[in-house]
Amino acid sequence: MIFDSSPHWKRRRLTTIDPMDEVAAKAALEAVKQKFGREIHVFETSTTSQTPDEASNSEETDDFYEFTAEDYYRILATKKEDKFLKTRKIREAEEAARKSRITKVPTGPSFVNDLFSLAVIRVRFPDNHTLEATFHPSETLQSLVDLLMKVIAQPELPFYIYTAPPKKQIKDMSQDFYSAGFVPGAIIYFSYDQPKGNDGAAGNSGACLREEIMSLKGLHLVTELVEPVQLQLNLKLKKQLLPLLPKSPSLLRKTC
Repeated sequence: MIFDSSPHWKRRRLTTIDPMDEVAAKAALEAVKQKFGREIHVFETSTTSQTPDEASNSEETDDFYEFTAEDYYRILATKKEDKFLKTRKIREAEEAARKSRITKVPTGPSFVNDLFSLAVIRVRFPDNHTLEATFHPSETLQSLVDLLMKVIAQPELPFYIYTAPPKKQIKDMSQDFYSAGFVPGAIIYFSYDQPKGNDGAAGNSGACLREEIMSLKGLHLVTELVEPVQLQLNLKLKKQLLPLLPKSPSLLRKTC
């Protein structure tokens, strides 16, 4: 799953624009955070990004998190011998310890804790808008569904969420974000679950989010540009973090 970004790693978030000044924008974001229990951002999905149908038939090209399949399998190859020497019980104990480190509340300034102590989830809607919210890795996916029920314009209509590519509906809402492979972040797609030709299917063609939530569109207070110097830092950190990667293929799912 991949986050939207423009070419050459220059990723810019929407900045606060008139008529709302920075103070008013902060107040609006804070009010929503207090009401819904978590920070929420809304922005328009890039027109250059693939639609869910396109994503299900092709591979995304954006590597927001840097960790690639090549990295993952290279690490596995270097530890192949060690893997076979360990008993299943030992491997399970190590995985449990790794999960505990990642999902616990950070207690220090460790960069690893900062990176893996959050699950930044972006939900893409059919109306080309994206909602971003932050969760703790130990929270269940049901917490995401609960949030969606509060922010969508038509909560009375059945809906489902899925990942792509390939398109895979998320059904087990009892699993946590870490177990689902959604740490440190993921792109999830939203769709109303209505038969084609049904009047309720119009939900996918109209506004998906409530007006109160849509009013947050564009209220990102910081413009982020990923410069070459930061790229070098990212590469250095990548080498340090790769040995800590959970041995779970689900982490390799690209997110948009």
